[in-house]
Amino acid sequence: MSGNRFRSVGVAIALVLLATLPLWVGNSYYINVASQILLFAVFALALNVLVGYAGLVSLGHAGLFAIAGYAAALMLQAGYGHLAADTAAVVITLAASAIFAVLALRSTGIGFLMITLALGQIIWGIAYRWASLTNGDNGINVATRPAPFGINLTGAPGFYFATLLVFLLALASMAVFVRSPFGASLRGTRDQPLRMNALGYNVWLIRFFAVLFSGFWTAVSGLLFIYYNQFISPQVAALTTSAEILLMVISGGTATLLGPVVGAAIVVVMKNVVSAYIERWNLVLGVIFVLIISFMPDGLVPGSVRLWRWGWQTVRARLDGWISSPVEEHGR
Repeated sequence: MSGNRFRSVGVAIALVLLATLPLWVGNSYYINVASQILLFAVFALALNVLVGYAGLVSLGHAGLFAIAGYAAALMLQAGYGHLAADTAAVVITLAASAIFAVLALRSTGIGFLMITLALGQIIWGIAYRWASLTNGDNGINVATRPAPFGINLTGAPGFYFATLLVFLLALASMAVFVRSPFGASLRGTRDQPLRMNALGYNVWLIRFFAVLFSGFWTAVSGLLFIYYNQFISPQVAALTTSAEILLMVISGGTATLLGPVVGAAIVVVMKNVVSAYIERWNLVLGVIFVLIISFMPDGLVPGSVRLWRWGWQTVRARLDGWISSPVEEHGR
């Protein structure tokens, strides 16, 4: 089977499994865990635009994530409808992303990371201290979920299918983005920024639009998060949230579409399933990450693909040797 056909079959099987998951899982708790995996996968894919394709590591994306959630929650609390609240949340998050970009793109490397870290902490501080607006540690409750086209999303299966649809849209947009001329130019700014600048490309503007694209899907994942939990608190904007999402991207594999999804699945399953059986699940998660970085430094997905190819080539070489040996003996 050729590589393309094998990939197509794998994608088809994955889509069938995802589309039928509520049927063969049954338990609402695990359906909700699957919804969490998908919404955090959207968040991780958004961060991967910067980390993987732009070479810009951000530790402040939880701030943008929280801005979207708080904006929608506050507007809903003020009596606005879901459509108006969600639209405003996306617009506000894009505006915040633009501000983040203008400030953080003054530098790259460790400088960009530290500026985004500081910006993220500012958002956390506002959410924590401005209690008259955000209600502080008590957070904000979201009373209802939207009902697009009259579809009820209050149950676990309904919300899962809505999250799956958004996830597939995000994945498709990322695939188009990666294969587009803009995606190629963004990778060029990652690998050879000076040469790209010499060729006439505006490196700063390319990175700016990449931050906006990442911010858009971060806003969408933030909306999914508040509708899933129907609650938001300052913890959402904390450094630990940014670190967890970054670990999802790095452990799964940067500059890949499947890597952030696998990383999201690992973290969410450890937090929601394994933690019920292992008290020190954080230790186990840390060991898993150390093993991945030690033995597959480019991430779990690229490392697994490389290991699969090596194993397949080894098996084919041995099979060819076994087949050719009887033929040679017969010729003699």
